[in-house]
Amino acid sequence: MIDGRVVGADAALAMFARYGHFTAMQVRDRRVRGLDLHLARLEAASRELFDVVPGPEEVLGSIAAVLGEDIRDAGVRVYILSEGDVPHVFATAGPPYEMARTPQSVRSVVYQRFLPHIKHVGGFPQHYLGLRVEAEGFDEALLTTADGVIAEGSITNVGCVVGDTVVWPQAPMLRGITMQLLERALEHEGGRQERRVLRAADLPGYDAVFLANSRGVVAVGRVDDVELKVDERAMDRVRDLYERIPWDPL
Repeated sequence: MIDGRVVGADAALAMFARYGHFTAMQVRDRRVRGLDLHLARLEAASRELFDVVPGPEEVLGSIAAVLGEDIRDAGVRVYILSEGDVPHVFATAGPPYEMARTPQSVRSVVYQRFLPHIKHVGGFPQHYLGLRVEAEGFDEALLTTADGVIAEGSITNVGCVVGDTVVWPQAPMLRGITMQLLERALEHEGGRQERRVLRAADLPGYDAVFLANSRGVVAVGRVDDVELKVDERAMDRVRDLYERIPWDPL
């Protein structure tokens, strides 16, 4: 029973399963960016966690079912969950979200996710940290190691631009779908990119710092109490790269 209402076993499992993983996507006109990467993420994590891989038709069927005939735009999540021996595929659809358009502020916090390469359920620590930094006037938590090495945001990846090079953190992290799409686009177009060990103190030395997730990309204007420069030409290159990524029909 939830809020006084009796719910079925499927709904209860979707809400309370403690073991599993998921992928999150923004759907527009029943299309999504990087569908192949979402399917690959679900396949790889399912193989590692369950040794059983749901077929793409099961995943796509779940998305189609939750969208129904009328929903064209949505924020969709696909979960692979288990409270026993058999994993189950769940999909949820909520309102569509867009990335913020103004430069964001980030607060560095010492925290690293368990099995960071998997987008697993149980995001209480990240949500808690996000709420705490929001209460301090920041938009996102910047997750770092104990010695200050940047890994990722609580729900984002972090990238930097210097000259014509995009720099990603060299640390354990979840390579988000948008990050992978940008990496692939840069490789396809011959753009320069590399991994570096990054700390918060290094960020003012870059032409631009940005956050990326399924909602898009946005500049970072402040880290902790330090203002960052935002070279609009550098950010325009990243935005243009992102905007030219094609959409895949569901």
